[in-house]
Amino acid sequence: MPLFAAADRSFVEALAELAYTNPFLPRRTELERLALGPEFDARFAQWNVERDAAVEQPNLTRLVDRTEAILLGARERFERARELSVAERQLHEDLVWFTAYHRLRGPLARIAAEGVTGIDVRRRLYDPLRTKVASYAGDGEQGATLRRQVPHMAAIFYQLSRAFHHIFDFLLGASRPAVSLRAAAWQSIFTHDMRRYRRVLFDRLGDYATLISGPSGTGKELVARAVGLSQYVPFHEGSAKFADDGVERFLPLNLSALSPTLIESELFGHRRGAFTGAAEQREGWLERCSPHGTVFLDEIGELSPTIQVKLLRVLQDRTFQRLGETEPRTFRGKLISATNRDLTKQMQAGEFREDLYYRLCSDIITTTALRTRLDDDPGELRRLVGPMVARMVGDEAEAVVAEVLATIETRLGPKYAWPGNVRELEQCVRNVVIRRDYQPARREAGGVSQQEQLVRDLTEGRLTADELLGRYCRLVYAQTGSYEATAEKLKLDRRTVKAKIVALTEST
Repeated sequence: MPLFAAADRSFVEALAELAYTNPFLPRRTELERLALGPEFDARFAQWNVERDAAVEQPNLTRLVDRTEAILLGARERFERARELSVAERQLHEDLVWFTAYHRLRGPLARIAAEGVTGIDVRRRLYDPLRTKVASYAGDGEQGATLRRQVPHMAAIFYQLSRAFHHIFDFLLGASRPAVSLRAAAWQSIFTHDMRRYRRVLFDRLGDYATLISGPSGTGKELVARAVGLSQYVPFHEGSAKFADDGVERFLPLNLSALSPTLIESELFGHRRGAFTGAAEQREGWLERCSPHGTVFLDEIGELSPTIQVKLLRVLQDRTFQRLGETEPRTFRGKLISATNRDLTKQMQAGEFREDLYYRLCSDIITTTALRTRLDDDPGELRRLVGPMVARMVGDEAEAVVAEVLATIETRLGPKYAWPGNVRELEQCVRNVVIRRDYQPARREAGGVSQQEQLVRDLTEGRLTADELLGRYCRLVYAQTGSYEATAEKLKLDRRTVKAKIVALTEST
């Protein structure tokens, strides 16, 4: 006798695919529609676009209710079955884990938001999960395989809830580029095949480095945090605890802000006396990182050739030495790097090692310029400004949001390019909070753009060579948002670019 009734078969198969589909891809909504048929409520089709929309999910509630009813109705047949086909057993397992996760979604969301320190995980997660599995699969021999998976699935459920929490928390917006970025982050965490991830890849993705590329100011570190803070953490059945409590699970290092010696010290650590100022021995980020943590290297294109060689060794065989030592140490976590540079051009110019690049890009995520997001959906501006203002002013956010949007409309207009991307938008918000005004760096007095004014002054011969270089550096800086990217574009030393821009700013 089949485990599932013929009338339920199409629903069960759609549900099994849905359970492992990236929730931020259109296919997820298609499968909800297919499974529910006439019961699908199109008003709630986009629950995965914004966090607030995810609070009420009537389609998901209907899916879980029906799946649970099917499981309970099939429990007796499942317990008495002598032999089940591989396909039917897989369908049953998919339904069990899907339903159990969503029945525990409330407690899981609270654990994800609050962390596991001081929480009785056995009472709030592990025991309820065992109870759910028993209610769907029984206590007999047929359910033994499912019961053995409970500790691992507790870890998977905790990871799923953290991934939703961090992706929605860090990656704001509802435009298509924003939703696509969330889908890319989800895939970076769980891969394109979540079944395979659950079976064999869950504890191996630390071996796959992630490279995040995109213009300056587009939120590359936020993507890194969403991915890095959502790694798998094992659950130990005996102690009913997770392998770590999340302390220092994400360790960032901005390479453009440090000298090569300091980069080495921060990354690899050093022994006492290894260099001038090394008064005591120190652990580096690679050593402090837990097996379930992430080291994030921002502006990876800034690495000197010497450190590139050392980092390559870390990625190849997971070993490194502190500065001034020969003892090998092991890096156990995941590495995420980011850049706004064209690393392909740097490789062609001999500035970046090709073998290191191919170690860094096992997984690539690309962020999008703010102007592109606003062109896709002008309402994105309000969605981004709202949370920024809320963090700054609290309860009076609504009034301040109106002030910010009005200032942007009158001062910049709806087609402003936002060369500094989301970072510039945040600075604009701060300016409006303090002065109720924003004057972008790209505009000169009278509303004439830097580019227009530079052309006028150049045409009329009003500039010295030094002034021309300074003005040109400032113009490109307004587009790139960083000294490093400006220097790369102009083929100048970063210090020269900074000095020219600072001198020009002080003189005006």
